[in-house]
Amino acid sequence: MDLRAALIGYGTGGSVFHAPLISSVPGMRLAAVVTGDPERQRAVAERYPETTVLASADRLWEASGGYDLVVVAAPNRQHVPLARTALTSGIPVVVDKPVAATAADARSLAALSAVRGLPVIPFHNRRWDGDYRTVLRLAGSGALGGVLRFESRFERWRPEVRAGWKESADPRDAGGILYDLGSHLIDQAIALFGRPDRVYAEIDTRRRGAAAPDDVFVALEHRGGTRSHLWMSATAAELGPRFRVLGDRAAYTVSGMDGQEEALRAGLTPKDPGFGIAPPESYGVFGTPGDDRPEPTAPGAYHEFYTAVARTLRGEAPPPVTLTDAIAGLEVIEAALRSAGEGAVVGTRPE
Repeated sequence: MDLRAALIGYGTGGSVFHAPLISSVPGMRLAAVVTGDPERQRAVAERYPETTVLASADRLWEASGGYDLVVVAAPNRQHVPLARTALTSGIPVVVDKPVAATAADARSLAALSAVRGLPVIPFHNRRWDGDYRTVLRLAGSGALGGVLRFESRFERWRPEVRAGWKESADPRDAGGILYDLGSHLIDQAIALFGRPDRVYAEIDTRRRGAAAPDDVFVALEHRGGTRSHLWMSATAAELGPRFRVLGDRAAYTVSGMDGQEEALRAGLTPKDPGFGIAPPESYGVFGTPGDDRPEPTAPGAYHEFYTAVARTLRGEAPPPVTLTDAIAGLEVIEAALRSAGEGAVVGTRPE
């Protein structure tokens, strides 16, 4: 029998990412979508005619036995309350990033998850970016040697402020680019090199009328000696390399963004031929000065997140991303906020 997933939220996260990815995984079905917006309700009915549309999450809890998974893609301040209700209703949860506005809230969710014996799985889909998977392959194979410096950028040119909760300065909204894009970059660095011991950050609000940070640099010092330098910005009039990874044997540099988000926004899904395949002209460069070559980009595979979730729900494998990883990422974000406030390097101790 197919696993029945209920998706809460049909904004960009729900409509562009979660719904098409869930629908592309064999053995998993998009059984319900919760949205109170009439236009979004019509959009769901048009694209997923066999999916039940609910105006309120209360309807989910009334029929909790009808679902095997709840996916929380609502605004950030609703992540923890909705996830807690799902757990108390006996349903495993996938939660979009950031899982919570604070590491303390995420730890409380982990405690409830343990008590209920149900997984909470963070949606850190950028682990399945093709360029990141290429870095993972090169670092894991030893081709780079020991990684000395890991540079990662998620930059945009968006000089005008767009209204919405992501631009909110209210801490409960976890708005701003550090929580939005930084959650991805920090998670990738932790997955590669482990939790850092020390953090330094510069956090700025540059655009006229902006209330939340929109231009951030974070430096991490990992226990093995690797340093991660992470840039995230909405004010980059010139985009830097997506990754520049310097090892003691060779380096890898690649520019541009993974193409899966663009393809999903265009209405394509992982079922379409060529989805996630990077063209040769976008390949990065591997080697040393005077001795380098194009490095084929590994296929992007966002759908593999939900394939792995399905295995977890069937008891066949651990979660593809753990809540412990998400908590570590939030602790790094909080350390970055302390660092920027103090103008100093700080430890990653929880407050």
